[in-house]
Amino acid sequence: MFFGRGRCTSLDAPYRRIVQDIRRRIESGALQPGDRVPSARALVREWGVAIATATKAHAALRDEGLTIARPGVGTVVAGPAPRRDHELTAARIVDAAIRIADTEGMAELSMRRIATVLGVSTMSLYRPVAGKEELILAMIDTAIGEVPLPAHRPPDWRACLEAVARLEWAAFQRHPWLASTMSLTRPQMAPNAMRLSEWVMASFDGTGLPLADRMFIQIVTFTFVRGVASALEPEALAIRDSGLTNDQWVQSQAERFLAVVGDAALPRFRELTRHDFDFDLTMLFEFGLARLLDGLEPYIAARR
Repeated sequence: MFFGRGRCTSLDAPYRRIVQDIRRRIESGALQPGDRVPSARALVREWGVAIATATKAHAALRDEGLTIARPGVGTVVAGPAPRRDHELTAARIVDAAIRIADTEGMAELSMRRIATVLGVSTMSLYRPVAGKEELILAMIDTAIGEVPLPAHRPPDWRACLEAVARLEWAAFQRHPWLASTMSLTRPQMAPNAMRLSEWVMASFDGTGLPLADRMFIQIVTFTFVRGVASALEPEALAIRDSGLTNDQWVQSQAERFLAVVGDAALPRFRELTRHDFDFDLTMLFEFGLARLLDGLEPYIAARR
């Protein structure tokens, strides 16, 4: 029996709380460069967590460049990183920001975090990049710029829309933060995103479809893909923070689920459990895209 892959949404995993606490100690000066950081066993005693959780916290601190392992001493606070402010370019900053957002989530992105990764002062970032808003716009434009539009346009509008939707889906999977960062009502003026929209509208040349309708279709298609993709970042963070794949999480909830669907008021859920119903985001994307295109067929045909 399979009843769908669930989602664990807690972003406040124990190891992250440990990392935040030690980071605060370092930033406040309570822990100085060269000072020993509490060992994994000390963290187990202090926080009441498993040794694996404490080890994961140590690994995250090393990845952030906050600590280093010193043979014969243990884990210590890293010394000040060499400053390379003169090497900074907007492209380097954007690349570092995208890598942080890809691996850690958009919530972890800050100018201070970027500066730590690049080994520069925080204020130096504001010379090539005016601020956080400009940085996010550049991140979006760079990510959308990776979408490789077909060298030869497919033969009809449906094939064009399907091709673009799949390319957008692939971009959102590469960058799980991208979907929730792009605004629908206050769209960021990203040149690559606007070129993508222009390509979609051109797919309806010869159909007689007004430009306003073309734009609405492009927005509806993008909104569908973006809507499904908005679950990608929470899914990735849940897997990372819980240590459970979606299938493992679902199995851990099986007993509770069966108890709920035993309710006589839920006969259709009970029926689903007998038919091995499967679900993941890619399946939802494929099903929804096909139904969306099916619905547009008669609408566009009626306007020829």
